[in-house]
Amino acid sequence: MSQPTEHIETPQTAHKPPNPRLKSWKIVFNKFKKNKSAMIGGFLIILLLIIAIVGPFFTPYEPYEQDIVNKLQSPSAEHWFGTDNFGRDIFSRVIQGTGLTLTIGFFSIALGATLGVLFGLIAGFYGKRTDSIIMRVMDILLAFPGILLALAIVTVLGGSIANLIIAVAVSSIPVFARIVRGSVLSVKNLEYIDAMRALGASDTRIIFKHIFPNITSPIIVQATLSIATAILSASGLSFLGLGAQPPSAEWGAMLSDGRNYLYNAGHVALFPGLAIVVAVLAFNLLGDGLRDAFDPKTKE
Repeated sequence: MSQPTEHIETPQTAHKPPNPRLKSWKIVFNKFKKNKSAMIGGFLIILLLIIAIVGPFFTPYEPYEQDIVNKLQSPSAEHWFGTDNFGRDIFSRVIQGTGLTLTIGFFSIALGATLGVLFGLIAGFYGKRTDSIIMRVMDILLAFPGILLALAIVTVLGGSIANLIIAVAVSSIPVFARIVRGSVLSVKNLEYIDAMRALGASDTRIIFKHIFPNITSPIIVQATLSIATAILSASGLSFLGLGAQPPSAEWGAMLSDGRNYLYNAGHVALFPGLAIVVAVLAFNLLGDGLRDAFDPKTKE
């Protein structure tokens, strides 16, 4: 009678231990999906992105086509959001402006976060005089309210979408720099960092390979919340005539066009204003949800 063969685990068949970083991201996702407000915010953002990408191909009217005969028409079956003071279809312009407004928000925060994270990493890791110089510059920038600093920058550079992105980006740099610096200070003296130094790892490798991946949580949360602030700031500057210029379908510029008709044609300002509210609310809900999900003190 033959004896049963014993199964021997080989390195190929042995069970691999779960990746701790992947496991932590699963925990974060499980927390996030249980937050109804965050899920609503995420759904709204996805909807806005879809509208921004495919919406311009399905607008019922040309967003920039003027029809003076039918100007300031109230919302109807023909013009869902009515028409503006030039007879342009407001619904088509709001759809067209979705991509422009989101682009300004994403690109300004991408630029501001990149520079802010870089400054924060350098200041936190090297400390001493380097830290002092960088953070004093950040303190000077933080001394000005964000919208006021952006207003000053775009006034000097001139009104355009590119300058608007630069202005909003510069105003967001100090926030990211301070958050990253604090996170770096909390992890740079941990044992695994000392071990990397003992093994001869370069400063660049330690910063970007071992420190940065472990401080991404607050950066992601701040970036999400900052996009909402960037959209609001960009819309405010465009409302003042210092951002997107006519006949651009940017929401803030559309809101500015409608301020002279609040009493006899309030819909001209109503719908661009509602679009700004929805976008800002969506990113704030998502950011709050991400902050709760990344917080280890909250229960899954």
